[in-house]
Formats: sequence, C-alpha cells, structure tokens
Amino acid sequence: MNSYHIKTNRIFTPVRKYAWLFIFLVALGGLWHPKLGLLIIPVMLTLGILGFFKGKYWCGNLCPHGSFFDYIIQPLSMNKKIPAPLKSRTMIIIAFSWFMYMLTRRLIRVFAIYGTTSFLDRLGYIFVINYLMVTILGTLLAFLISPRAWCSFCPMGTFEVLSYKLGKLLGLNRHTDKKVSVTAVEKCHKCATCARVCPMHLEPFLHFSGSNQFDSEACIRCSTCIECCPAGILSTSNREEAMVAVGCADVTGYNERKIHEAEIVAITKVKKDVSEFKFRLIDPETANYKPGQFILLKITDEPLLYRAYTISSINEDGTTLSIIVKKIEGGYATDVIFNTFKEGNIVTIEVPLGNELVVDKSANKLLLVANGIGITPFIPIVEDALKNSGAKEIHLIHGVRYENDFIYEEEFKHHDNSFESFHYSQVVSRPRGNSHRRGYVTDIIKEMDLSGHKVYICGTKAMTADTLRLLEEMGVNKDNIFREAV
Repeated sequence: MNSYHIKTNRIFTPVRKYAWLFIFLVALGGLWHPKLGLLIIPVMLTLGILGFFKGKYWCGNLCPHGSFFDYIIQPLSMNKKIPAPLKSRTMIIIAFSWFMYMLTRRLIRVFAIYGTTSFLDRLGYIFVINYLMVTILGTLLAFLISPRAWCSFCPMGTFEVLSYKLGKLLGLNRHTDKKVSVTAVEKCHKCATCARVCPMHLEPFLHFSGSNQFDSEACIRCSTCIECCPAGILSTSNREEAMVAVGCADVTGYNERKIHEAEIVAITKVKKDVSEFKFRLIDPETANYKPGQFILLKITDEPLLYRAYTISSINEDGTTLSIIVKKIEGGYATDVIFNTFKEGNIVTIEVPLGNELVVDKSANKLLLVANGIGITPFIPIVEDALKNSGAKEIHLIHGVRYENDFIYEEEFKHHDNSFESFHYSQVVSRPRGNSHRRGYVTDIIKEMDLSGHKVYICGTKAMTADTLRLLEEMGVNKDNIFREAV
C-alpha cells in the first residue's frame, strides 16, 4: 500500500528556505561562542507576540527548525503517520512542563552569578544546549516518523498556543487571526489532500466551522493545504473576511449534490493502466447529471478519502453512470481502486458536481482542449453537443505523450467522419513513429482562428497554464474560457 501522507513542497518564501541556517549558527556555533545563544531570547519574545495575534504562524513560516525539517529532512523522512500519543494533550503538557522546569532551574543557577564576567556566556549556553537538544531529537523524529513529529508537542509551539488563547480571551486578535478558510463547503471534493499534505497531520476538510474556517489551534498556518487544494477553494482569512467570501461564493453545479449508494455493474479495461467503471445507482436510484460534471467516489472510510472523477457517460435515464480511471504509479487512491474494487461491490458516490465544463449549448463555435486522461469529460460532451447543441463548429484537440496513450480515438474519428461540424485533432509530444503529428496542443491552437469560440480545457496544470497563456496572447476573452485541471 502506498503512503497516505504526501511529501510535497512546503517552501513558499526565502525565509522558509534558508531559516534553517540559524540552527547551525546557534546550536553549533554556540558551542564555541556561547553568547550566540542569547539570540534565542528575542526569538522567544517574537514567537510569543506572533502567537498572541496569529496563533502558530511562527511554526509554519519562520521557525528555523521547521525550515530544516521541511526543506532538508522531508525528502529523506519515512513520512509515517504521527502516533496519537505524540499529539496527545498529555504529551504536550509533559513536554512543556519539563522544558519550563529545566529552563527555570538553569536560569536560577546562572543568575546566582549575575554581574560576573562569565554571566552572559553561561546564560547563552543554556539556550545553546536547549537548541541543540531540540535539533537532535527533532531530527531523529523527522527521519524515523514524520518531518514535523517534534512539532506536535514542541514546548515553543505550546507557548504560542497559550499566547494565542490570551489574545482570543482579550478579543485583540480578531482581525489578525487569519485561518485556513473554505469559500464554499459545497465545492469540497473530500479528497483529503489538505490532510495528506498537512505537516501536522490535521484534517481541515472534516472540521470547518460554521464560519467556514479551520479553527484548530494546532494549525501552523503554513498554507501547504491551500497551495495543494485541487478545487482551489482554500485561502487564509479572518472571520469577517471568511463570512464575506461565503456570501459571494458561486455554488452553481454543486447545490444538487447528493450521496448515493451504487453498485459496480461493469469494469472494462480500456488500456493497460486505464479502466472504465460503470455504476448503477441504488439509493437514491437516479441522479440528474450533465456532460462535463463529475462525481466523488469514496475510496476508504478510515482514513476518510474520496476521489473526484469526471463522468464519461451520457445521462440516458439517470440510473447509471460511468467514469474512467487511470492507475497512477504510487497513487494511494488508484491503488485501492484497482486492487479492491470488483463488479458487484456497493460503493458510495456523490453526484452531480461541477459547472466548469458544462458546455454552453447556445455557443456557435466550440474548442475542446485535452491532454492525457483529461479527455474523459469530452467523451459525453462531444456526443451531447453533436446531438443537442446548435454549435456549427466543434474542434477537439487531444495531446498525449505516446501514440498508445490515446483513448476513445475510434469513437472520435467516427464522429469526425460522420459530422461535418466536428473536427478531431491528435498530437503526440514523444512519438515513436511517424503516424501522428509531433508537438503539443498549443501548436495546433496557434494555427486556428478563435474568433467567436468558447474554449473548454481539461488536462494537466502545465498544459492548462500554457494554453491559457496562448489564448490570452491570441486575444480570446477570458469570459469565453473554461477549465478544469486533472
């Protein structure tokens, strides 16, 4: 089984990239120059003040140890689940109490020689040793368990939380307390990506408050979940800003989503690593979905994990639907699907969701752009557009790496031969022969006159970004561009 927790980029600023150098200055340099340990005093004051106004912001954005664990250690870490005892209230209290006891005891001893020439060296050395011990223990835990395992019970993190509680009690951090917020819970994919990339192994998607905020005091405000959210619905905001965002959220295409029990009635192998799964809805028995919408498929109960898959079938009577799944090497969800999902299994799905690729049937000209498995939504979209839209020109461009990566090409070629209004273009970036055009989808788009077109894009983030950039250069109005990343 592949790992549930994902190693991902957590370095979004120069400070987070290089703050770890401070460790070697103090923890190692301090062994020869103990006064360097005095630098920890302003650090403690700073994190206390920041904690008062912004919670554990220091931990996620400025902490040298956090920088070291995320940037240096993470690639080498075992990246296991942080054991519950390390995150428990008992462990946090024990660690904080022991730290305060030892620090106080040492400070009392050192202040007994206040006024002597060795006082500052002795005082600094206290912090040097503490910092060195944190570095050693934190690094061991980061290697053997998870990069931020130490942070689960770090005394300085607890100090921040206590300061934060005081700020909330006095009501002085309402405007500065920016938490992870969701613009619309209805748009959440329940994919658990926010939980899988969280350095602290928290689960934001399960614990949004009535104001659509993640209120956990353990959150280090690092924004990793925001950067990785596939739905793009997370941000940082205070409570007032979050409530405004909720009021402005457009939930078109998501407000009819319902939970269904469904039976897997057929599994059809499309390619070596691609299969089509057909479901019969049981309870409720029907769903009103449109071409271009997607479902959420429950993968596991513990941990709770769903995956979003675009519907690949036409809605005949609302009782069945199909999706196409590509097995991803190292993919946690597809590993479960391909190894455990069988015909006859009863699964849980949510449907319908999405509005990004629901085609405007009044459009006169349509350009559909896909790469890889991003072709999936265009299977029903093309069929529906040819039958039910008034479009006089429909052009589908599909790009893949290798010739054998194309799926449903025979169906699209059939449409190309049967309908004068439909054009199907293929392009291969790494062809092994001469049967297909070499290049990228953007190479074909450059040759087109896109005046009057509505453009729909589904594919990788890189392809989507390149296509959007080209469309902007070609003068296509942003209001006529619709996209969904895979």
